[in-house]
Amino acid sequence: MKTYEFSVIASGLDPSADDFETRFYDAGCDDALVSFQKGHIIVDFAREADSIDEAISSAIENVCAAGATVDRVEPDPLVSLSEIAARTGVTRAAVSLYASGRRAEGFPAPVAKVTDESPLWNWASVVRWFVSRRKLPEDVLIEAEVVNEANAAIASRDPDIRQRLKHCADHHRA
Repeated sequence: MKTYEFSVIASGLDPSADDFETRFYDAGCDDALVSFQKGHIIVDFAREADSIDEAISSAIENVCAAGATVDRVEPDPLVSLSEIAARTGVTRAAVSLYASGRRAEGFPAPVAKVTDESPLWNWASVVRWFVSRRKLPEDVLIEAEVVNEANAAIASRDPDIRQRLKHCADHHRA
């Protein structure tokens, strides 16, 4: 088993209720830290599981069992150049050179721009690029794809997130 670290962002419970944290613990979130920030419930997991899809799907089920509504799973799929550097262990300067095409070709294009100076990239696309160049292990790509799929399933209110995440992970392992 491996320990997977991620956060489930949720809503729908009163953080001032006497049983706020107990609800999560009793629902199976005993491997998580529960906090309330900027109007959101943040459940930070360090979950042992056989796979990332199992870790995330069981965490989502536990958060729902506590009575909360799951809004999304993080780490955030949109990343800046600085975040790419931090997550990959590559210097910010090297990532900037990759993104500009001066060090290697084919780096993914940004998918959003907060400002002209702060573009954001899709993390899974960036990981796919690094994996194709053997600069990151395949596991990192599977984790990024499963987080993306979890957020898509949550957004579409898919009733069978567990099966959807398993299918996604199996597809990327093949």
